Parts: sequence; C-alpha cells; structure tokens
Amino acid sequence: MTINMPQHARTIIDTLSAHGYQAYIVGGCVRDAVLSKTPSDWDITTSARPEVVKRLFSRTIDTGLKHGTVTVMLDKEAYEVTTFRVDGDYDDHRHPTEVSFTTSLEEDLKRRDFTINAMAYNDRDGLVDLFGGREDLSRGLIRCVGRAEDRFGEDALRMLRAVRFAGQLGFTIEKDSEEAIKKMHKLLSNVSAERIQMELLKLMISDHPEMFRLAWETGLTSVFFPEFDRMMETSQNNPHHMYNVGEHTLLALTFTENNPVLRLALLLHDVGKPFTKTTDEEGIDHFYGHNEVSAAISQKILKRLKFDNQTIKIVTKLLTYHDTRFNNALTTGRKHVRRIINKVGVPLFPYLLDIMEADVKAQSPYMREEKLSRLQETREAYDLILKENDCITLKDLAINGNDLKELGIAEGKVIGAILQALLDLVLENPKRNDPAYLKQVAAGIYRELTQ
Repeated sequence: MTINMPQHARTIIDTLSAHGYQAYIVGGCVRDAVLSKTPSDWDITTSARPEVVKRLFSRTIDTGLKHGTVTVMLDKEAYEVTTFRVDGDYDDHRHPTEVSFTTSLEEDLKRRDFTINAMAYNDRDGLVDLFGGREDLSRGLIRCVGRAEDRFGEDALRMLRAVRFAGQLGFTIEKDSEEAIKKMHKLLSNVSAERIQMELLKLMISDHPEMFRLAWETGLTSVFFPEFDRMMETSQNNPHHMYNVGEHTLLALTFTENNPVLRLALLLHDVGKPFTKTTDEEGIDHFYGHNEVSAAISQKILKRLKFDNQTIKIVTKLLTYHDTRFNNALTTGRKHVRRIINKVGVPLFPYLLDIMEADVKAQSPYMREEKLSRLQETREAYDLILKENDCITLKDLAINGNDLKELGIAEGKVIGAILQALLDLVLENPKRNDPAYLKQVAAGIYRELTQ
C-alpha cells in the first residue's frame, strides 16, 4: 500500500536516507493512514543517533535526548524524530530504567504496545508490519506485541490505553490481552493520576464511551474509580428505570455529543445513588437527594484524578441540578426556568438540558415521551428568555450598587442583599425590571432593615 504522508515528513525521511540511515513514519500515524483516517501528527523513527539528526537539520529542539527524541522544525511544523531503541527493565511498571539505541527496526517495533501501533512505512520499503497489525486492524482487535503480560508489566498504563483504543476505534481487546489486564490490573496503581486522567478523557470523547465497561470488566476501575464498581452493583427497582445504575450510566454516555464536560458529567451524574438508595414498603427503590450527593462525590473523584478547578466547578454544578423537574416551561414554568438558568449560568444551561435528555433516554420507556416533551418545551422557553432579554443575573438588573448608594444606602453587605432581593423579584416577573420600580422597592427594603 501507499501512504500519502506530508511533504515535510517525506523530506526528513529522504534526508536521513540520503545520508545512509533508515527512516520511517511509525506508530499512530501509520495506523490511522491504514484506516483511511487523517493522522493528527507524524512521528518518525530512524537508525540515526540524535546527534546526527541535530546535525542534518538546521532547526531542532531537544525534546527527549535521553530517549532518543529530537523535534525537527520545518516551516514552523514540528516532527518528532526518534532513534531506534531497545528499552531496559521497567522496575516501576511505568518507565524503563535505561534506553539503548539500536540499528534494528525490528527491535524498535517489538518494544511497542499493540500490533496496530507497531507498523512503520516509507516509500521505498512500503508498509513494514512484522506483528500482524494490519490484519488486527481489519479484524477490529487490540492485541499486544508479543506476550501481553510482558507489555503490561513494562508499562501499566498500556492496560488503560487498550480500553481507550477500543473506544476510539470501536475494537475489541484480544482474549489473551484482556485476560492479562484482569490478572495485572492492580499494577495501574503505579501510574500517575494525570496520565490516567488523559486516557479517561480520550475514552470519554471517543465515538464509543460505553467501552468504559471494559475498564470495569477487567478490574481497572477498582484502582482509579472504585465508585463505579458500586454503581454497577446498585439495582434500580423503579418504574423509571430498567438497568442498574452503572448500566444506565454507560447507556446515557452514548446519547450525547463528543464533549468532555458532557461526558464527564454523565459518567458521574448518578455516582451518589449507591449512597442514597432506600426501598419503600412496596419494594420500590428511591434515591432522594442523589444529585447533590453525586456532585459532592464527583468533586472528590475529579480532584483525585487531577482535573483542573474549572472543570470540577462546571461538572459539579451541572450534577447539582441534573435532577431538576421542569413543568409548564412555556407558560407559568418560565419563572422556574429563569431561576435555574440563574443558578447554572446562561452558557451552561443547554449542557444541563443535554445531560437531562441523555439521562431520560437511558431510562425505561415509562413516561419517556412526556419527559422528553417537557425538556423540549424547556429548550424553547430558554430560547424565548434569551430572545426577550429576560433579566437572569445581577448584571441584567436595571439598577446597580451605585444607584443604591445614591438612595443613601452605603453599607456593602446591605447593598448586596438588596440587589439579590430585587433580582428574585425580577426572576419571578421580568416586567419588574424597571429602574423606578426597583428603586422604590429597594428604599422600602432598606427602611425595613434599618428600623
């Protein structure tokens, strides 16, 4: 087969070849090209030592000389060029204690994780596939290069990467590789939270986030997300549900776009249910207050996985309100919609509705159409609220703190309390957002506070 690589990648390979060295594009870019996908980057492997690469190209960056990697810059585009290498022992199940360079492409490829990532290519030799990667691509298999236990023992993150690739490509994990993960899953505890977070996010925004099930089936979640194991063990004997909490969550993930915030929120939206479950005298399960408990637990999980504060804030806010009920949203319910928009935020409110819609679609058919109809009405109410410029936040109020000071109200805390009281009135009825009316009400509130 022929791979149409970028001209700059071909220039690097041709330059190295002209000086007597082997050079190939390698790894993920070859995999994606074989799948007729557009690679996001083009990595190059070569028999040339790093110092040779630096000498042959005028602009280079010492990306990782210890591991043989030099970044070559051509017209402001970066290409990582790495010397063929053999890894030493992996004492920490994550990083090799030493790296030695080799002139053998086969030795370099055999140290890689999966067959589909262990192919190389150049125009002269064509596709170099020593381990059956192309066949595994056609079979839809994630299979380790060589002995699976050896590959996972070297780098425990590869176990979670196997699950991530299954999600990204819609593949299954080959039997021996899956059994090795089940046997060795506890080694994942050697991997940093930051690296686990990166793989989790890539899986969540893939086309098959429901493949997260593999992380549970192989025991990996017991290491980095034990709360999910409890979700898979928590039944929901309730007319609104037909799956346990975990199965419902996995299904809900498939009903949203590939957005990290939406997918994370859905993964965590019912994490509080195992802790709030009660069963009434008729045997019906209830999960009162699970939304707030889910938000609190999710905050701890996301911090544990080293997510940034902004992501944590957004996700927990969405979870706090994901169980909100909207009735008659287009008529009397619009004031309720305005209040929730005020609490969640104008930009995040559509996300909240997306989460709620996915949640409903993953429930039982009981009242499903009615629930979805209410959500559609709420979307229409949201659009009307924006179209008519209804007051939603303090910034939208017709008066501000300076106006209150002109009325003789000087104390900061009192000003804040009065403005909030005025906003509550306007959220109830947008027509009250009139400067004269609000000043009159503010003066009355202030008199009551100071008597």
